[in-house]
Amino acid sequence: MTWQRVATAVVLVPLVVGLVLWGSTAIVSLAIALVTLLALFEYFALGEAIGHRAYRFWTGACALVLVYAQWRAASEPSYELAGGLIAHESGRWPASGAPTLDAVFFLFVLGVAALTLATRRPLVEVLPAAGISASGLLLIAFPFSFAIRLHRAGRQGPVLLLFALVIVWVSDTVAYFVGRAIGKHALAPHLSPKKTWEGTVSGFLGSIVVALAFVPWVSVSPVHLVAMAALGNIGGQVGDLLESGYKRSAGIKDSGSMLPGHGGVLDRIDALILAIPVVWYYWILIYSPRS
Repeated sequence: MTWQRVATAVVLVPLVVGLVLWGSTAIVSLAIALVTLLALFEYFALGEAIGHRAYRFWTGACALVLVYAQWRAASEPSYELAGGLIAHESGRWPASGAPTLDAVFFLFVLGVAALTLATRRPLVEVLPAAGISASGLLLIAFPFSFAIRLHRAGRQGPVLLLFALVIVWVSDTVAYFVGRAIGKHALAPHLSPKKTWEGTVSGFLGSIVVALAFVPWVSVSPVHLVAMAALGNIGGQVGDLLESGYKRSAGIKDSGSMLPGHGGVLDRIDALILAIPVVWYYWILIYSPRS
């Protein structure tokens, strides 16, 4: 119901804004870890609905190590971007002892191998278990963990993370109400029958307005802010549709019921899962080298 959706947002938004702007990156990392676990277990429930039981606790443990690796990487000056992962520039283990992201993924593979060899599950479940576990780590935990990197992106970090959150929040809200009011043309009926082109375009424009509103608060040119908002919005829209595909595949309307009016945690962060890393990579690969 609309009133539940609004009430939940009224409670959560100030908490999240306060955490992002005034919380340390360590505290933000703890919050990301909690949200990631909740979203992962909702994702695993979708898999169980179609008979794919994940290695839940091993994948959850690796997700926590992944969050830790991102937090340490955000503080490790000897890290650099390499092939989309964070790797030590010498190719050796960082002096701080922080695991690299490729090491986390390899640890996950080793654990899945051990569980496969030791499992008492029917053999027919081995491949689905590995698949749903790996996809949860890759499609949810990994991209969402870039919120930590963005929060630690210098003095601009907290505001940049808030920027990524707000472009998604405003886009979702505008698209929801405009779509309900005047939406007639379905965007992707096979994935999400209620999403319309009218809502999508209005949500996109809402994100552009957010970019212009953030101009006084971020030391970034308006052109770059608008570009980040536009690309972040597209990433968020894709993430939203992707999660809708997961739910339709499982025959489930919402990923959970923890957040009244919004569904589950995964329902609430689906757009952020791709929007945040899009903003992060724009900042690192396009803006920062020229700033």
